[in-house]
Amino acid sequence: MNITTIIKGFAFEAYIDGKTVDRLPEIEVRDIAFDSRKVVDGTVFVAQRGEHVDGHNYIGQCIEQGAKVIICEELPSDMPADVLFIKVNNTNEALGLAASNFYGNPSSKLRLIGITGTNGKTTTVTLLHRLFRNMGHHTGLLSTIVNRIDEEEIPATHTTPDAIALNSLMSEMVKRGCDYCFMEVSSHAIVQKRIAGLHFHGAIFSNITHDHLDYHKTMANYIAAKKALFDSLPSTSFALTNIDDKNGMVMVQNCKASIHTYSLATVADFRSKVIESTIHGQQIELNGTEFWTPLPGRFNAYNITAIAATSILCGNDKIDTLRHISELHAAPGRFQYLHGNGITAIVDYAHTPDALKNVIATINEVRTKAQNLIVVVGCGGDRDPLKRPVMAHIAAEGCDHLVLTSDNPRTEDPEAILDAMEKGLSEEEKSKTVRISNRRQAIKTATMMAHEGDIILVAGKGHETYQEINGVRNHFDDTEELNKILTKK
Repeated sequence: MNITTIIKGFAFEAYIDGKTVDRLPEIEVRDIAFDSRKVVDGTVFVAQRGEHVDGHNYIGQCIEQGAKVIICEELPSDMPADVLFIKVNNTNEALGLAASNFYGNPSSKLRLIGITGTNGKTTTVTLLHRLFRNMGHHTGLLSTIVNRIDEEEIPATHTTPDAIALNSLMSEMVKRGCDYCFMEVSSHAIVQKRIAGLHFHGAIFSNITHDHLDYHKTMANYIAAKKALFDSLPSTSFALTNIDDKNGMVMVQNCKASIHTYSLATVADFRSKVIESTIHGQQIELNGTEFWTPLPGRFNAYNITAIAATSILCGNDKIDTLRHISELHAAPGRFQYLHGNGITAIVDYAHTPDALKNVIATINEVRTKAQNLIVVVGCGGDRDPLKRPVMAHIAAEGCDHLVLTSDNPRTEDPEAILDAMEKGLSEEEKSKTVRISNRRQAIKTATMMAHEGDIILVAGKGHETYQEINGVRNHFDDTEELNKILTKK
């Protein structure tokens, strides 16, 4: 592919031998990279400024390895005569545009639908993928848990992959005949321009609550990051927003797309009402039509409404959509049930104050007075410390017994994290709380506390099969740990 194709849509200045040029030379491009270790002859190197590493420091190394084109924000002092330098304002954005061009703009050949919000992203995209597959479509999935091309699994490493990986995956989806792709869009990915160059057929807003303030610093910045997805939508797309969230309509201010709303409490284009709720599911009425879903809880009623609305906006029949939704089950680690020795255990990814509050509220709506609720929860290290006391208070307020434990402590002292969590507890709440930093022992202790009929909620890690301690990922699976204990006679 010629370099002129790669940089289509850019605003740039071109330099050869230190001088600006108006006409680009014919240069064959074989690959694009932002990691200097992957640069070989024929690779375009994009010098990104990261949180810890600045790609501009590796330009000389990449030229030695064979790069003939460098895309950068700042020109180096030494510019060899046989290397083309493309100077741009933002290399993160340039990488997205270049990757999209290099792979033939695959997102424009799919119906790409993105979902953003604090909670519900993984459940919504996973269920949309399953729903559309069951309704006869070929679909791709880009989620926290896993990426999929139809039923083939491709492990995920971030909520949103880097721009090169994104476009490579979508290019493969196009080759295999996918007509839809459902994608989680994180606030980090939006701010870091990882979605630059992508063409969204639609976007969904779920909700926004306290999270990621270690990165965004303020709620205003966090909200603005989410809103940027909707600001970028073209008039040919649709925007679906939850108007029960106080920022629901803020998201679609200045949005050029066709705007649609969903709700459980307000008049909306797609309005649902929970008719009956149990721990095993709920009866919902959507715009006058009743259906059953095995996904319990008010938070899942919102997810299901968004899924149904998206399907209908994509042209699928309403009754057919609701019939297939009735057959969908939860994503792994999202309100996942385990049973044994007369005890019910629930594993859930809830790792934000709002998500934890919703899961506990769902359990409390349906448990009997005779059933105790025991909650096991921690907070991640090297992440937003402000939510730690809030999480502990929410857990203690809604349960009979609380076990504070480690999540992914990363490089922090687990006991220091528990100290911060404990600051959110009143003296009364402390009296029903134990702290055990060893997560395996904490889960075991919770099962020892439980009597027949009781419910244990293990929150925070959900689908994760590891625990990160001092930079090392050790195998750890909440579901496995519970199964070992609950299946023992």
